[in-house]
Amino acid sequence: MKKTQLLLLALLLCFHSLAQDDPYLWLEEIESEKSMEWVQNQNAKTKKAVESAEGFTALKDNFLKSMNDDEKIDYPSVVKDMVYNFWKDENHVRGIWRRTSKDLYMKNEAKWETIIDLDALSEKDNAKWVFHGATWLEPSFERCLISLSDGGTDEDVVREFDVTKKEFVKDGFELPSSKGGAVWVNENELLVARYFGEGSMTTSGYPRIVKRLKRGQKLENAELVMKAEGDIMGLWPGSSYVNGKRQITLQKSYSFYSHDVYSLEGEEFIRLDLPKDSELQDIYEGMTLVRLNSDWEVNKVTFKSGDLVAVDHELLSKGELKVSLAFRPDSKTSVEGVSVTKEGVLLNTIQNVKSVLYMLNFSKGTWEMSEVETPEFGRISIISSDREDSEYFYQYSNYITPPTLYCKDGANTIVVRQGKKKFEADNLEVHQYEVNSKDGTTVPYFIIHKKDLKLDGSNPTLVYAYGGFNVSVKPGYDTRTGIGWLEQGGVYVVANIRGGGEFGPSWHQAAMKENRQNAYDDFYSVCEDVIERKISSPKHLGAFGWSNGGLMAGVVATQRPDLFNAVIIGAPLLDMKRFNKMLAGASWMGEYGNPDIPEEWEFIKKYSPYHNVHKGTDYPEVLIVTSTKDDRVHPAHARKMAARMIEQEHPLYYFETIEGGHGASSTNEQAAFNQAMMFTYLKMKLM
Repeated sequence: MKKTQLLLLALLLCFHSLAQDDPYLWLEEIESEKSMEWVQNQNAKTKKAVESAEGFTALKDNFLKSMNDDEKIDYPSVVKDMVYNFWKDENHVRGIWRRTSKDLYMKNEAKWETIIDLDALSEKDNAKWVFHGATWLEPSFERCLISLSDGGTDEDVVREFDVTKKEFVKDGFELPSSKGGAVWVNENELLVARYFGEGSMTTSGYPRIVKRLKRGQKLENAELVMKAEGDIMGLWPGSSYVNGKRQITLQKSYSFYSHDVYSLEGEEFIRLDLPKDSELQDIYEGMTLVRLNSDWEVNKVTFKSGDLVAVDHELLSKGELKVSLAFRPDSKTSVEGVSVTKEGVLLNTIQNVKSVLYMLNFSKGTWEMSEVETPEFGRISIISSDREDSEYFYQYSNYITPPTLYCKDGANTIVVRQGKKKFEADNLEVHQYEVNSKDGTTVPYFIIHKKDLKLDGSNPTLVYAYGGFNVSVKPGYDTRTGIGWLEQGGVYVVANIRGGGEFGPSWHQAAMKENRQNAYDDFYSVCEDVIERKISSPKHLGAFGWSNGGLMAGVVATQRPDLFNAVIIGAPLLDMKRFNKMLAGASWMGEYGNPDIPEEWEFIKKYSPYHNVHKGTDYPEVLIVTSTKDDRVHPAHARKMAARMIEQEHPLYYFETIEGGHGASSTNEQAAFNQAMMFTYLKMKLM
């Protein structure tokens, strides 16, 4: 045989072996006729079941009314003396990008001027545009790069827009649809990370090439700035305008938690001598603010994992290190976000899963810190801030208190907007409990229920968690759960399991790779504590998770089917043998491990839901939700799991939105249907 024939035979044998192990590989063909026929058949069954259920239509109408409410908070993005806002309602299904003067906005007398009408643009372009935001050209703020996604995918097109003329720039910058990014170098040049042709993307599906594109130049003729290896996660440009100077960076990510950062100094990109797992936050007083995820020894001083440190930027660019400690959290605290204002460094922290704000200042060589007076026991989000202004906007809410938008300027704080009550909460109460997990670790959770709750084990209860990627789940107003569950008489539990960032890097790292089971054991401990308190029982207990949380939901349904009578598995990873070969999956090996390494597959296969569902086992009748247009977590995870369960004669519900991306909806109408479907399912199973 010739060499090419032998190679072809080897590939055929390999594919045959894969097909024997996995009979549902064909469902990985996202929009093939066979796959879509299967999807439509499953959708029809689920839609028929939920739409005929009592209360579905009323619930959907309530969700849609809430989403289309023209009195909801119009969140500000402040640009010089103007406020920009993106808005959806029943007349603007895909939304409008609009602006008003800051003066009128603050007086609550906004006269909105539409800048881009996404519905009109979608009709003109024969597309289903989803707004991904604007990247401004500072300091004039007269032009920006608009990112638009067709159908809600992570891919988007980029077009130059003139906000003065309210039109896309004729013959301006325009980039085809791709994952990646584009930032301004100056008014006539961009740094661009895109798809440049075969071989230009990593195995994770992100750019490995960054080019410098000049105005009027064809993309293929742009100057190569950096080309990375194909097996890294991706390469991304960054740009900020600080004290009259543009700061240009490149981040070369090997995984979610390992990267090199390069800074443009003159005409050369210099690699900054920072820990690979550290995270750049902002620039303040000539110092680069960095959050550490591991200990770092500099000049015989050890800075701790979780610390916020300040590094002299000029010396850093020369390969020297001068580092000071800006903030050190305790074991119950983590740094959530950093924003530089004219007044100082605004530090958003989480203390025992509740937000606390601080203002940091560097004076005469030392850091000073003062707590910002805010409402307590809730979630605080910084909405808009500017390093050239002492004024900033933040939002506060908790599980039963609607959002309030505040503006703070020095010692003065005013209420700018007060969110409407979207569900009845006067008869609700919130508690925070703790329970010991399997290995003795203390795990906190919140529970929201009616004040007259009977402790007889009969209360329909939904338990939510995420538990991954250093993401913290904080107590905020959840209209979805309020309307769909709490008002219906349900109990809602939020478990702050390991894998999240609630207590800093160690809380996250305790559930990475070979320690992944800790997150699931934490979840079971919370559920068992809820049962032990006689709040609920397995007959009335449900679990819910989305994305990484969807993986968790798939795990708990297959590992502990005895605990639940309903499980919503949303936008999930489920086939953990092939997750690194589908779409962005390779980028998550830093979190889960590499299933192609036998030693790592040994711990992954123990929880991979697709490999741990078996004929003859009594599982809860799950609801699996995904989207055809999800180009982050491949819809085949959900499809293949459903197909295998159907083959094994396990009853289930499956629904796949045809557009919507990772969130499974692009419009309020789609979102209202999805929410009504999920909570109707929960009522059918748990009430």
